[in-house]
Parts: sequence; structure tokens; C-alpha cells
Amino acid sequence: MSTISNVAEFRVQEELAAIPELSDYASLTRLLAKYAPHDGGFELIKDGVKVFRESKLGSSKAYMLSQPSVCIVPQGAKSVSLSTAGFEYDRSKMVVYSAEIPMNVKITQASKEEPYFCMVIPIEQENLNRLNAKVFPNGVPKSDKTHAVYVGDSHPNIIKSSIRLIELIEQQENVDLLAPLIVDEILIWLLRSPVGPSIAQIGMVDSHAAKVSRAITWLKNNYTKPIKMEELAKVAGMSVSSFHIHFKNVTDMSPLQFQKTLRLNEARQLILTKMMDVSSAALEVGYASASQFSREYSREFGITPSKDVVGS
Repeated sequence: MSTISNVAEFRVQEELAAIPELSDYASLTRLLAKYAPHDGGFELIKDGVKVFRESKLGSSKAYMLSQPSVCIVPQGAKSVSLSTAGFEYDRSKMVVYSAEIPMNVKITQASKEEPYFCMVIPIEQENLNRLNAKVFPNGVPKSDKTHAVYVGDSHPNIIKSSIRLIELIEQQENVDLLAPLIVDEILIWLLRSPVGPSIAQIGMVDSHAAKVSRAITWLKNNYTKPIKMEELAKVAGMSVSSFHIHFKNVTDMSPLQFQKTLRLNEARQLILTKMMDVSSAALEVGYASASQFSREYSREFGITPSKDVVGS
């Protein structure tokens, strides 16, 4: 698997020398620890900011769908694998996801004494579109093709804004009024960065990123059904040829590959958590052939589904 190529710069030229202070990382870690007392995921604001904690080195979450979001890891580290590329990040990096994509996450730095923490700030399309109009009053500049993931050096102002956001949640005073303003501040820093025009595409109703997102939502809700490419392109509001190109640009896989990944990961969850047998899991996620399911499962996970059944 290759290293992800779309490395982003979240700071303008005059900010390049600035890096977040270690004390800021420590403050953010301390605040997040209050809301994540044990391993797992915790929602700090309803349908909003989340924090994830993990104290076991090497623990892995097999493919999950990342929402459009900003992710900050103030302590610990993890590696993320996409369909054909991957990357690692710790407190020195931050990541922006522009679409919901399958990915595999493995914790590479964590312990009981110093757990891994990840703060996730969702990017809402409507909110970002509103900010686009303010940051780019003359229209969003043209950008390169939209990528699913942008990885770059942490921005000190975004780290400080994140601290203030968690402090506000901690104080529990006017959170519903003030928290969205701090989230806006974080998004504005991103929009004003060199990669801003690309991130702005997430919020534009008629952008390729938004159209692909509509198709992704349909696939998530209908992954057990056969795909008719004409219908899927219609959901996205594109021609079939244009849809194929832009879906691949955003997700780094074809619609059929995307559907297969959804099916296989759902099947693995059924096998591991509900102890479902191989044939039943295959049928449940839309496979007509158990043998085809087993072949594709083995290629995807490096283990046969029957061995996962035994292991569960």
C-alpha cells in the first residue's frame, strides 16, 4: 500500500514557522480525558463533537465510515489505511476528511498511562456553505480535484480553538449558542488556508464532492442491492461517465468496489459480534454466492470467514 499523496498545507505562508505548543496539546488531552474515562467513543455535543480513547497498543478498528470532519490527535498515534493508500499521524498532524469513506484504523502509540485520544469535529455541509460565502465573497476559487483525505501539519490556532471549545462544553454555559461559533472559527482557519478552496467544495451543493456524497449515502443505505450505474449516477446528478471519474477521485475506488467494501465489513461485523455463520452473513449483505463471498472476504481481510467464525 502506498503513502497518501494529497498532503495538505493548513497554514498560510506567514504561519508556517508557528507550531502548536506542547502545553496546548497537554491541555487538550486533559480536557478530553474528562469526557472519555475509558476506551471507546463519546459524544460531547449531540450530533457534534466526539472524542475517542484507546489505551491498547495495536488495537484496530476494521473499516468504518468517516464523516466529513476535522480530526485532531493530541496524544498517541494511529495509522489509517484506505483502499490503495495510507498514512500515519500523531499530534504533529491533523486530518480533514471530505467524504464518508471506508478505512482501517490501527492504534500505533498508546498505553494505560498515556492513552490515545482523537477529537472529531464534524463538517456540516450547510454550515460550511454559509461560511464559504463569507470567506470567498467573490466566489470560491477553482481548486484541484477533491480528495477524500487531506493530511497536514497541525495549526496552532485550530488547537487553541479546540481547547476553548472543550472548555466551553466543560462549563456547560450557553453551549448551544457559543459552541457553533468556535466550530465556525476552526472552519474559517481551514478555508483561509492554501487548501481552503478544496475544502470549500464539501459545502457547495453542486460541487462534485457534494454530488458524490449523495451517491455514497445511497450506497450506505442500499449496499445489499444490485447497483444500476445509471440510477446511481442519477442520484448524484451526473452523467454516468462523469460520475465514474469523480467518484474515483473522491473515494479512490469505483462504486462497485465501494459497495463490496461496505458488504464485506458489515459481514465481518455480523460474524464477529453476532456469531453469524458464513452462508447467513453472505446472504445478509447481498451475496448470492457463498464461495464468491469467501474469496473476496479472504482477499479483503487476509483471513477466511470460516476462521473468523471459529475465532468469534
